[in-house]
Order: sequence, then structure tokens, then C-alpha cells
Amino acid sequence: MRLGLNLGYWANADQAKRNLALVQEAERLGFSVAWAAEAYGSDNPTTLAWLAAQTSTIELGSAIMQIPARQPAMTAMTAATLDTLSEGRFRLGLGVSGPQVSEGWYGVAFDKPLARTREYIDVVRKVLSRKTVEHSGPTYQLPLPGGPGKALKLSLHPYRTDIPIYLASIGPKNLELTGELADGWLAIFLEPESAHEHLDLIAKGRAKVGKTLDGFDVAPSVPLVIGPEPETCAELVRGYASLYIGGMGSKEQNFYNRLATRMGYGEAADAIQDHFLNKRYREAMAAVPFEFIDRTSLIGPVEKVAERLTAYAEAGVTTLSVSVFDSDIEDGVATLRGLADAMERSGVGE
Repeated sequence: MRLGLNLGYWANADQAKRNLALVQEAERLGFSVAWAAEAYGSDNPTTLAWLAAQTSTIELGSAIMQIPARQPAMTAMTAATLDTLSEGRFRLGLGVSGPQVSEGWYGVAFDKPLARTREYIDVVRKVLSRKTVEHSGPTYQLPLPGGPGKALKLSLHPYRTDIPIYLASIGPKNLELTGELADGWLAIFLEPESAHEHLDLIAKGRAKVGKTLDGFDVAPSVPLVIGPEPETCAELVRGYASLYIGGMGSKEQNFYNRLATRMGYGEAADAIQDHFLNKRYREAMAAVPFEFIDRTSLIGPVEKVAERLTAYAEAGVTTLSVSVFDSDIEDGVATLRGLADAMERSGVGE
């Protein structure tokens, strides 16, 4: 198993400095990849280009580039450019986002997300292969029929034509699609004890195209807080968990809330969402069960973290990417070093 670092969303210039310091420390410690996110603030291609210019070995991934934000040809151009500038260190993570962001921020209808994803990846791969791009589907048509458009091919000679593609997916059908189309899976709230339920669906998708899970990258994002008392560490994760379960979507459509329900936390998920949507944020945080955080995070002393790393590796995780909840750069660096120590103790590192 390899280690990664998930930087999440960037809020301001101070956080940018913090994230650069963490990525450079992760590179020094031998982490395999750093991921940057985007929602409706900082975009991740600009972030990743900036990081690429100030690192040399760590790989850099988008977690995620939002499908409704860009036409697929633009995403392929961006991926080819980032991969070339970083000399083959880019990983393209994609996802459909959610209806509130897709329709409220980008003005793109959130309909038929599976079909849209399939078409999107098809166009991206055609562009990266430097084939002349022609595509006729319900969502994308290249060139547009009956007009002056011409079928084109990528003019840039990319560093690689097979940039690895990851999908952020949660629901059963989307997991199966991930196995069929992608090279890796960006997971959230993954507990080792039930990972097989998700991986079985991914394996089903892989089997459709004559593949197994061999070589497929299972890359969850896992909160990390190192300290003597797990319960105290969990307090720092409550805001993150309550935001996703309670606030990432409407009451009718929140994929993270549904995931928590499938995991057996339906009553708590309803309470978290009710508090969050009514702006009772402290109550929403308090409603997150400690057990949920403990099962989906790395919290507590180094020895406990090492045990959970072993559990994740045995569950089939191949790249475990952590989100750190540090108070300053020094604290964040110390946390990453503690994780490296735990990894060495676990004996599951690549």
C-alpha cells in the first residue's frame, strides 16, 4: 500500500502556503501522490500546476475535476498539459459533482450522470490518444452536425497518451461503472470492514471488459488525526463528517447521506442533515457518532493508526490518501511524519 495526501479545498493564500509545505514534506517522506479538490472556489488545475513547479517526484491528482465544469476536450487538453509539464506525474480524477453545484454553479442539468460520465471519458481518451475526435452521443457531439465544425486532433504531443483516470463514485451503479471505465477509484468514508461490498461492484464492472482488480488503484481519502485519545482526535473530524453527511446536497439528494445510511447510520444521518440544513452546525457535529468517525478515519496514537493501516491494506486499498486536520504547518508536518512512522510499523508499505 502507498500513501497519498488529500489537500481538499483551498480557502485563501495562507492555506496555499500550508498546502505547499505539506506536499513538499509528503514528497520527502516518499508519499506517492497529492490530490487537490475543487467545488466552487479554487480550481484544481491551477493548483496542481503550481505544485508541479515546486516538486519533482510526487504525483499530482485532481480529486476531482468536475465533469459539469468543462467540456471533455478541454479536460483532456488540461490533463495532457499538466502531465507534460510535470513529466508524467498527473492523475486525472473525475466526478459528476452533485445537483446543487452542477445546476446552481455551472448551469448544467444533473441528468443521466452515468451516461454522461461514459461519454465524457470516451471523448477524453480519444483526445489523449491523438486520434481525430468524432463523437455522436446524447450529451456530446463532435463536431456539431450541420455547421462549420471540423473534426480535430490534439496538437500537443503529450508526455503520455494513457494518463490514468480515476472516478469518484459512491452508488452501486456508479461503482460498477468505475470498474468498467476507470483505472482507479476515489473513495470517501471507506471502512475496511465493508470495503469488499464496494470492491465486489467494481470487480463486476472490471469483468465486463475482461479485467480483474489487478492493477486497479483503490484510493480512499481518509481523515487523519494523531494523538493520545481517539475520542479527542475525533472532535476535529466532526465538522468534516457533518458537512458531507448533512450539507453536501439537498434533503432529497445527498449521496454521502445515503452512503452513511447504507453503512447502518440512517438515524444519525437524518439527524445530522436536519441540524445542518437548519444551520444548527454544532448540533450537526455532535450528532456524528464516534463509531462512524473511528471506522472511517485514522485517529489516535501511532500504534492504533498502524493497526488501521494494516486493516486498510488487507481490505484491498492500494493508495491511502489522508486529509490532515492541523492547526498550523508545523503541526501538519508532524502529523505526516507520524503517519510515516505508523506505516513503517505496520509493514504494509510498498
